[in-house]
Amino acid sequence: MHTALILAGGLGKRLRPLTYRIPKPMIKVGGKPIIFWQLELLKKHGVRNVVVLAGYKAGAIIDAIGDGSSIGMNVLYSVEEEPLGTAGAIRKAFGLINTDTFYVLNGDVITNIDLTLLREKLDKTGTLVAMAAVPLTSPYGILVIDEDHVVDFKEKPVFEDIWINAGIYIMRREIESYLPRKGNLEDQVFPELARNRKLAVQKYPGAFWRSIDSHKDVEEVDKILKTKPPL
Repeated sequence: MHTALILAGGLGKRLRPLTYRIPKPMIKVGGKPIIFWQLELLKKHGVRNVVVLAGYKAGAIIDAIGDGSSIGMNVLYSVEEEPLGTAGAIRKAFGLINTDTFYVLNGDVITNIDLTLLREKLDKTGTLVAMAAVPLTSPYGILVIDEDHVVDFKEKPVFEDIWINAGIYIMRREIESYLPRKGNLEDQVFPELARNRKLAVQKYPGAFWRSIDSHKDVEEVDKILKTKPPL
């Protein structure tokens, strides 16, 4: 049985005023809250045990999901009294993890990446963590220029040779010794793992992946999901 943690404790400041009422993972995109897209992805890949690492307005998430029985999952909660950062939140929840490996998902990501490939990469490399990576999509349209003239426009192109952290990982329990009580994975844990070759990567060149960070993201992804859901 596989376990997953969903990082859902952030304030979502860039999505105010929406997040004055609800936490970011509860914002509806494509007809349902972001976190429900994530639960569907996890369930599709055989994950039934989920721990939601909540904080800001945690009650809204707990009320919506409950114990997970209505969606065929077992959901527990680790609630922060104060912001602990991504690494601190995981450390706090360790007592609720009963498997040797576990997935971790940022609570603002909607994607269809194959989680099974990520688990296989961890097994193959023997590292402590395997990270999902997706190609960088430019946030802007770019100009194609020939000397003094603009000759073409490319709207938000994908750079296939530049990779970014997708905010989705699989970790071994041994990661606990690297986790601070307060702090973030991105600047306090992953750099050390990378230096020691304990951080593997699985690339997803053709996957659908969007992080919901702004009102524009909500509008754009809402249109995509209502037209052609990726999951």
